[in-house]
Amino acid sequence: MGKDRHRHLHILGGCGTAMAAIAQLAKQTGWQVSGSDSGVYPPMSDYLRSIDVAISPFAGANLEPAPDLCVIGNAMSRGNVEVEAVLDQGLAYCSGPEFVERHILPGRHAVVVAGTHGKTTSASMMAQVLEVAGLKPGFLIGGMPENFSGGARLGDGAPFVLEGDEYDTAFFDKRSKFLHYQARTLILNNLEFDHADIFDSLEDIKKQFQYLLRTVPASGNIVANADDEHISEVIGRGCWTPLISFAERGDERSGSKTEADWYWQALTEDGSSFRLYQGDQIAMEVNWQMIGRHHVANACAVAAAAVTMGVSAADVQTGLQSFAGVRRRMSLVGEARGIQVFDDFAHHPTSIQGVVEAAKAAMISMASASKNSAGRLWVVVEPRSNTMRSTVHQQRLPGCFEAADQVLFVPPLARNVGDKEVLDVDAVCTAIGSKARVVTDVAGIIEAIEAEAEAGDRVLILSNGGFEGIHGRLLDRLH
Repeated sequence: MGKDRHRHLHILGGCGTAMAAIAQLAKQTGWQVSGSDSGVYPPMSDYLRSIDVAISPFAGANLEPAPDLCVIGNAMSRGNVEVEAVLDQGLAYCSGPEFVERHILPGRHAVVVAGTHGKTTSASMMAQVLEVAGLKPGFLIGGMPENFSGGARLGDGAPFVLEGDEYDTAFFDKRSKFLHYQARTLILNNLEFDHADIFDSLEDIKKQFQYLLRTVPASGNIVANADDEHISEVIGRGCWTPLISFAERGDERSGSKTEADWYWQALTEDGSSFRLYQGDQIAMEVNWQMIGRHHVANACAVAAAAVTMGVSAADVQTGLQSFAGVRRRMSLVGEARGIQVFDDFAHHPTSIQGVVEAAKAAMISMASASKNSAGRLWVVVEPRSNTMRSTVHQQRLPGCFEAADQVLFVPPLARNVGDKEVLDVDAVCTAIGSKARVVTDVAGIIEAIEAEAEAGDRVLILSNGGFEGIHGRLLDRLH
């Protein structure tokens, strides 16, 4: 830490969530930090100002005097005025993940959560469990854990929890980010095709996971989902680290579906109560604030990993029961006229189906407990990521909304996707049936919900972007 004190770090693309988190970690290790970006606006500009990091529009003058090191964000590319200046002047530079690898992780026990879905939630969950156990973890998470004040913290203890993203590292480093994180405890939740703008096939993603397995030492641990055939296949290609498996436990009549070391069993349809088994023995029973069977599977992975690190079952149980979730993961934004509006980041068919089913199951459970009829579940979808706006998931999407009562899609933009490769939302809605429709813009969605939604209904808004402030605008109109 001492060697970095008073050195100057400059971050290109500093307003990105990951880059802002790295800025915070760098500040805590003694760096003087500045940054640049094209869009400098709240809330990220306010956050960076609060940690004394000045952000300027891109300009070559930002590199005068020359920083000791430049971190180039994943969104940067050749042609950017500062990228060109860094290269022309021969300045020292690296990617964000490489900075973490070199300056944050040495001497730490890296706990890396990888997989297509559930990384942010599982990493946040792991940080909370380790915090309850008194291990004072550091963490770098691509979201806002509600138990903590932000998505990054240096921490005083040995563990450092990271969300292990398989997305590529930088324009000059096309390896997956997680290959930089020196995993000692690795959680593999699931594996599906995603990031069609980066990977050509599922096999391309599997290769990155193969490389990840090769980086975990024999003195570490890998916690893997035995119910996921793609995870199992990757492990079968080569694993040099002790393996702890987890799977769903069947009911008493059918028994367990898959051989595993740990099992999870939802005790309620919405996953708000569950039981974890270590082998045949009940390890704990948990009642928590989360909903969704997918989150129960995440909790099982976290519990298994924490126990391998010496955390007691009692602390794991307390950590899970006190876990407050992650912002933008089934977050209640507000209520008006008896209509609740929720926000969720889901942008992949598996995630969408999981959160829709969980939301409906929770409505039915609450209605049963209060002996009232359940309202309708409205699901509003903005296909926004490069993969979601393409035809990659054209056939899978219609089956994700069986639990919904009304489904509203906005047409996707063709940006970075060829006109003939854009998701056909009209065809998706036709396949879903009469409860689904395409609405041309946010104003039309607000108008439709205001006119048709009733007290007791829930509106679930799915987008990995700001969606033109639809959440607040809808609540204002309902009020």
